[in-house]
Amino acid sequence: MERRSFLRASVVASGAVLAGCLGDDSNTVLDGPEMGDVDPEALVYPAHGQELPEVTLPAPLHDRDVSTTEYVGERETLLTFIFTRCPGPCPGLTVTLSHVQLAAMEQGYADEVALMPTTFDPAYDDADRLKEFSERNGADPTAENWLFLRPSSPEEADEHINDTFGVGFEEVPVEDSPHDDHDHEGEGHEHDSEDHDGETLDPDEGETTFSHLNLVLLVNRDGYVERAYQRVPRPDEVLDDLETVRDAY
Repeated sequence: MERRSFLRASVVASGAVLAGCLGDDSNTVLDGPEMGDVDPEALVYPAHGQELPEVTLPAPLHDRDVSTTEYVGERETLLTFIFTRCPGPCPGLTVTLSHVQLAAMEQGYADEVALMPTTFDPAYDDADRLKEFSERNGADPTAENWLFLRPSSPEEADEHINDTFGVGFEEVPVEDSPHDDHDHEGEGHEHDSEDHDGETLDPDEGETTFSHLNLVLLVNRDGYVERAYQRVPRPDEVLDDLETVRDAY
């Protein structure tokens, strides 16, 4: 798919040269996760040891465009992909990042980590809703390290989040969504009845929700994925992994 083509092109262009303090034999600090016979290259999303895809999206709470690779060479980066109307795992995914933000502030490394929650529902998730959602889930949305990304249109969301990052999401009727089971694969979640133009839908047309993949990416400052948590990870687990990665630099 498109993301795979991007990754192959990046490796060729860079000559697979490693930066930072990891040495010549590994792109990562953490060992690869136990995945049985699964080849990381077969996964649709960025996996352990792969380069973070570069996408530039608006960050409306900071009134500027932000690249997902903006802090490569300077900081660790955490990304997740959500929609604010989600009553299932999306708040949990965001809370995980907010715990990292709080720990970074308390321990004095707030300027050494970048947090990039990203919405795939930009027609509904305007700046006010992103701010309120961040605050409701424990984050300081005004902080320099909290960069809530919002594609400029549903089409751009599909292009960059679904295709480039391989984070599958699909708008589906509420009655067809698996809203009774929010497991690790990322399910659909009920939200209110507004369409992509922000207009109230006729009740006879039915409501929609999103079925989506749950994913949190921990990326080292050389731009390589250390962990791709395909679930809602515990904050302490992410903080432990982040500390291990940070200690290696």
